[in-house]
Amino acid sequence: MIQMMLEISETPIDTGMVLNSVSDESSGASVLFLGTTRRWTQRPADSHLHASEQPQTLETSHLIYEAYRPMAEAKLRELAVEACRRWPICKISIVHRAGRVDPQEPSVAIAVSTPHRREAFEAGQWLIDTVKHEVPVWKQEHYVQTGPEWIHPSSGSCNCD
Repeated sequence: MIQMMLEISETPIDTGMVLNSVSDESSGASVLFLGTTRRWTQRPADSHLHASEQPQTLETSHLIYEAYRPMAEAKLRELAVEACRRWPICKISIVHRAGRVDPQEPSVAIAVSTPHRREAFEAGQWLIDTVKHEVPVWKQEHYVQTGPEWIHPSSGSCNCD
């Protein structure tokens, strides 16, 4: 059975602990992805404005993440199992924040270990892209200029291919 650490956490993510949790004598590669809260967000100019209008830059004061924990953790498990089916993963950890997250703080941490680097990178990339689209975690961005706004990847804010 592959060792997994999967959780929705109300406390700051201990990135060292997440990386250490995938350490394994069988692995030649460990990859840690951190999704962090950015201070500045570029927004396209309103479509009704003239084409020469510049994009708007908004300052984020903080994010609020909400999740229905049993459903979100079940989905994390489902994705971890699928990743282990696709790649020779030795160990896997996925931690997503709930509650308030300030700029520069990690919102999500994904770590995997595999025998070789290519599989570790591929698995990590697939996991973050899929977590963002499928795990029921909702994000409210609090902008200094305009106040709070709910964001979801399906609204076009996700830059996945």
